[in-house]
Amino acid sequence: MSHSAEISVDHGHHEEYTSTGIPHKKICMWAFLGSDCMFFGTLISTHLIYRKTATEPLEDVLPQVVHNGQLVDVTIQQLLDIPLTSFSTFILLASSLLMALAVSSMHKANLKTTRWMLLGVIVFGLIFLGCQVLEFTHFVRHYGLTLNSHIFGSTFFVLTGTHGVHVTLGILWLIGWLIYSFTGKMGPEHAMDVEVAGLYWHFVDIVWVIIFPVVYLTEYIL
Repeated sequence: MSHSAEISVDHGHHEEYTSTGIPHKKICMWAFLGSDCMFFGTLISTHLIYRKTATEPLEDVLPQVVHNGQLVDVTIQQLLDIPLTSFSTFILLASSLLMALAVSSMHKANLKTTRWMLLGVIVFGLIFLGCQVLEFTHFVRHYGLTLNSHIFGSTFFVLTGTHGVHVTLGILWLIGWLIYSFTGKMGPEHAMDVEVAGLYWHFVDIVWVIIFPVVYLTEYIL
């Protein structure tokens, strides 16, 4: 048996498969996500290491606030908006469900449902990004926390910002497919393409599921 085979799908569309029976597109995406796992693993590890070994406490660089008529230091727990981040996490997880439904609908040649599900994923992704921008703005304007003010700011902004870029790319990818679905050229033969986009989106969600407890919740534990 040859190492690769070409299997014909509807409308003359050809999907290339490896000897394992897995499409080349999916194999390539898995390889990319594997390398991205190592990349995010490095960013998360760097944040944790430098957060706990910083020579200057974060509280020393944050402005004091008035509490009960007295100036007090701002703690890391006060800095992080857990309710907002919990909401954005829920939104991102909900988008994964919609993405799965979009892939399922595409395999069933239900283009109308696929469009609605893709639109839902895009909207939820934009809501997540909006929450992230709101959080970043709050850090900078109210607490003066930037990339250069403290090691926590450096690692936090790089980690969450990189994830935000991944979400943005995923949204643009899905917008492309949503627009393409109205050209009259999209059919069941594109189900694998939508599924590959779904793999990327699920990966982005899983990464955030790791970032949220590691970066945010551990500050209440450690």
